[in-house]
Amino acid sequence: MEDIKVRLSTLWIFVMFNMVFTDIIGFLNPGALEEMIAMKTSQTVLLAFSILLEIPIAMIVLSRILRHKANRLANIIAGVPTILFVMGGGNTSASYLFFATIEVTCMVMIILCAWKWTKYQC
Repeated sequence: MEDIKVRLSTLWIFVMFNMVFTDIIGFLNPGALEEMIAMKTSQTVLLAFSILLEIPIAMIVLSRILRHKANRLANIIAGVPTILFVMGGGNTSASYLFFATIEVTCMVMIILCAWKWTKYQC
């Protein structure tokens, strides 16, 4: 069981690093920061983004501490909104599409790993 828990947690870490660097590189696009400042995003929208970003952050720890059944379910459920967030929350720049492809592929791997994880593999 520890091997699968470590694998899932490591995949979530990989997803988070990609999400962070996607944003950092996105800030380097000319005019990106100015556009973000000009949007005057509401606190509600910022809270929603914060909650969506907290899902993969929490899964890093939860993948290691939850018991089998809850762990499987949490990884499957957490993967879906995170994939939707990545697919719907970005832009069409080459760097974003590159990172988003890697993130979505990794999250599909997480979901499949959790889906196939049986109690007898523990």
